[in-house]
Amino acid sequence: MNAVRSKEILNEIRKIIPAPKCELNYNNLFELVCAVMISSQTTDKRVNQVTPALFQKYPTPKQLSEAKFEDVFEIIKSLGFAKNKAKNLISMAQALHNEFHDEVPKTLEELQTLSGVGRKTASVVLAEGYKIPAMPVDTHLERMAIRFGYVKEGASVLEAEESYRKYIPQEEWIEAHHLFLLFGRYHCKAIHPECMNCTLKKYCKVEK
Repeated sequence: MNAVRSKEILNEIRKIIPAPKCELNYNNLFELVCAVMISSQTTDKRVNQVTPALFQKYPTPKQLSEAKFEDVFEIIKSLGFAKNKAKNLISMAQALHNEFHDEVPKTLEELQTLSGVGRKTASVVLAEGYKIPAMPVDTHLERMAIRFGYVKEGASVLEAEESYRKYIPQEEWIEAHHLFLLFGRYHCKAIHPECMNCTLKKYCKVEK
């Protein structure tokens, strides 16, 4: 990989996805944290089906911090790992209310002190919520990193993130995250990728 090749790849994906954006529905930073937290091992579409009820019942960190586990679980039970997610939502809200005075932290380090918030979720909050350059790597970006040659097969998520950050200009990180995520979600899928008419074949490291 090099900066020129990376730029070519992104420019080609821009032709396919001209207006990339987050597909999770949220109205504020608190809702964004909640939505991203519960989006693992499920689809954004499914998350968007349960968050309206969650946000209506618990519109603030304080209200969610006082919620009963059973009530939160009942709302999000259709999601994968719903029990853990319900526990983490309440614990996260308690920390937001008690330690951060209902304000969502603005640093990677502080965000990762919240229950259920790992590096990827924290990076999404920074990039999407605060527009602070970050390169969140989920399963789609991890797959794209291997297929396009940013990293070799078997590389860690952190290695993929570091490679993206190395070859993509910082001012493009947020857009690039959305581009790779959406391209991986709808075109270069894990199962049955749409290779037949793909305009990025020449960049792909997967055996044809």
